[in-house]
Amino acid sequence: MVSLSPGTALRGMYVIFALMMVAPALAHAPRGEPLSRAQARSHAQALSMLGRDLFHDARLSASGHMACSSCHDDAHAFAPANNLPVQYGGPDMHRQGHRAVPSLMYLQDVPQFAEHFFDSEDEANESPDNGPTGGLTWDGRVDTARGQGEIPLLSPYEMANASRGDVLRRVLAAGYGPRLDGLALTPADDRFGLIVEALATYQQEPGLFYPYTSKYDAVLAGRARLSPQEALGRDLFERVDKGNCASCHVSQPGHDGTPPRFTDYGLIALGVPRNHAIGLNTNPAYFDLGLCGPDRTDLSDHPEYCGLFRTPSLRNVATRHVFFHNGVIRSLRQAVAFYVLRDVRPWMWYPTGPDGRVLVYDDLPVRFHANINMDPPFGPRPGNRPALSDDEINAVVAFLGTLTDGYFQPMGKAR
Repeated sequence: MVSLSPGTALRGMYVIFALMMVAPALAHAPRGEPLSRAQARSHAQALSMLGRDLFHDARLSASGHMACSSCHDDAHAFAPANNLPVQYGGPDMHRQGHRAVPSLMYLQDVPQFAEHFFDSEDEANESPDNGPTGGLTWDGRVDTARGQGEIPLLSPYEMANASRGDVLRRVLAAGYGPRLDGLALTPADDRFGLIVEALATYQQEPGLFYPYTSKYDAVLAGRARLSPQEALGRDLFERVDKGNCASCHVSQPGHDGTPPRFTDYGLIALGVPRNHAIGLNTNPAYFDLGLCGPDRTDLSDHPEYCGLFRTPSLRNVATRHVFFHNGVIRSLRQAVAFYVLRDVRPWMWYPTGPDGRVLVYDDLPVRFHANINMDPPFGPRPGNRPALSDDEINAVVAFLGTLTDGYFQPMGKAR
């Protein structure tokens, strides 16, 4: 069950005060007329405050025990606070999900999903086709924070509302009706649309969802230095002949100086092991194929996409308890080791068949194994030697620890 923080009552008083301040500003704009810049700012602020309160309110769920923050905990980079591979929800909180819950941080610049993504829009640049890229959720099936926010509200194994109308009824029963009415710009405004818009607006709060306050950000700003082990880890992370992590998890600032997001927004098949802790996986015929199903249905006729999942940002990755789309890996060091040892020590990750052969890539049907990424450090290696030693794996993990936010205050000094 979710309990609100001790400051909830005080925040509620602040919300009422803020809405009293917003209401006069909106009153100067006739319904249906464009808002002034000041009115638009006030409207966005009120939406964000409503979104924050809805985000933490378990009364929006069919069970009455699940809020958005149940799986996206503020103190854990808006990811789960527990170490379960997947979360439980549904009308009675006993229904198990089938994918690990990702963080909601650093999603502000994820591009819309495209099957063919080019780094440059200039055709003369001859930018290579990077294939499926962008979109939110593990399979990129929605392009907006509004679309993403609607999924858990209606998912039968999450908040389990049967319809948008059920969501609205629960929101009104929780006492949010006057605030929704105050935010409607026209009498015909869709109240459910306002609910998901409020959640989406809250998730655009930069200080919460993309603060860029990690040690690595301080290093890029010249306000801190990496330790020798962290510096080695960054070098190994970026070197093509070693970790080659930066090929997907971009670690350099953008051409305009924007901090790196540590993702290229691509979708990739990694061949992670099957997680037998997920109930659906007890059926040997069931497979989560990512981009081509089961949750996403519009690309089911694209076998070349089966097994592909979105590359998440590595920011705050050291705060996570489980890794990859099915939560099968339980530590950050193990996750890094998987990249290094998947194909040179396959028996460490996959089961062995009756004939003694290792059943590699056991969570993807054999007919889709050609989709699995073989870029270094994956694939065969000379002498079957891993690309990274144990000490080098530790160094990469140390570098990843510098991506955790909270190292410094945005306007303060690095520690």
